[in-house]
Amino acid sequence: MPASIVVGLQWGDEGKGKTTDFLAEQVAMVVRYQGGDNAGHTVVKGDEVLKLHLVPSGVLYPHITSVIGNGVVVNPETLIGELDMLMSRGIDVSRVRVSRAAHVIMPYHVALDRANEARLDGAKVGTTGRGIGPTYGDRAWRVGLRMEDLLDKAVLRTRLARLLPDKNLLLGSMGAEPFEVEALVEKAAGWGVRLADHLDDTTWLVQAALARGEHVLLEGAQGTLLDLDHGSYPFVTSSNAVAGGATTGGGIGPLQVDEVMGVMKAYATRVGSGPFPTELLDEIGEGIRERGHEVGTTTGRPRRVGWFDAVPIRYAVAVNSVSSIMLNKLDILSGLESIPLCVAYEVDGARVERWPSSAEVLGRAKPVYEWFDGWAEPIHDVRSLAGLPENARRYVTAVEELAGVPIVLVSVGPERTQTIERAWRPMRRRQAAGLV
Repeated sequence: MPASIVVGLQWGDEGKGKTTDFLAEQVAMVVRYQGGDNAGHTVVKGDEVLKLHLVPSGVLYPHITSVIGNGVVVNPETLIGELDMLMSRGIDVSRVRVSRAAHVIMPYHVALDRANEARLDGAKVGTTGRGIGPTYGDRAWRVGLRMEDLLDKAVLRTRLARLLPDKNLLLGSMGAEPFEVEALVEKAAGWGVRLADHLDDTTWLVQAALARGEHVLLEGAQGTLLDLDHGSYPFVTSSNAVAGGATTGGGIGPLQVDEVMGVMKAYATRVGSGPFPTELLDEIGEGIRERGHEVGTTTGRPRRVGWFDAVPIRYAVAVNSVSSIMLNKLDILSGLESIPLCVAYEVDGARVERWPSSAEVLGRAKPVYEWFDGWAEPIHDVRSLAGLPENARRYVTAVEELAGVPIVLVSVGPERTQTIERAWRPMRRRQAAGLV
């Protein structure tokens, strides 16, 4: 059975954690393929709210192997803390596997990230300060440490002795404190001891699961509009959050994927700097923020809130080859008298319907809206599209038509059970073609 990918279609925080958690009952393995602890998935389980930053959401199911792939950058301290938190809540983490080839976020990466953002002052990118960019940078420079290196003190000492003079020189130029080789060796080796049983060659682990006919689900962090190549550069993350990143970061080939589920909210949010054409800076935006609990899972920063924007959604659907969509947080729009949908931009007096590759152009874009009547009724208990208020159904239909891909799941609350699944949800393509 081929693999499925869950990918965010907006600026991240679309609810991919709930999507993965909802789908995970049907799969044997969940693989995280990019990003680091700069991303967070919030999963609600009964009265418990679990905030996960590295471990895939599938860990809540005892039958699932949760994999942190080679495309992820790992802060071992964060990972160890997360494993300990899960164990303290009675959740089995023995099936969590981490790629030996995943790169390690070292303390100097965090220090460099924070010092650089402070130096930029008014021109900040708005990073989380978790060292993600510097770690991916070292990976590209071929000077990074990988998880397997944590198991060998001699390797750590040799590599760090070669690296630290340059890192300390750069840190010193920005007024930050230097690091010492031996202290880092001891710290890193301790991480290795703690995580040794979780390290594996995850590419072969994933390939073996697929060869056995098991269903593998790959989940991304952030979202398409924060992708290093396809997002609103330079206000982006440091990795490829699009579905294509699952092949390089998860250890699968393109022909092993037959389903890409895009995830988006019924409105839009983003964290950090950068242009945001439909941003709301009024009481309506504040109300949506409060009702939707729009606070960054990792940073605790309030998220910027705006109306749904179909211009980047069309782009995201295309570059991800999205086959179906989950629409989250429809319930948050209940109570609004009217709801606009952005269908195009006006840039320098011209109508633009294609997502611009330039953040400068996006910064000049003014939204062109179509307006829809809202609905007053709460919808948390609705479990079918037919049960939704008529205006809510019209809104979902309009969003679906603008996206150009069927919306097969609609979330009306944070719980796993608060999900509408459409009876006509498309079958996986290979099954539909009679190839399984």
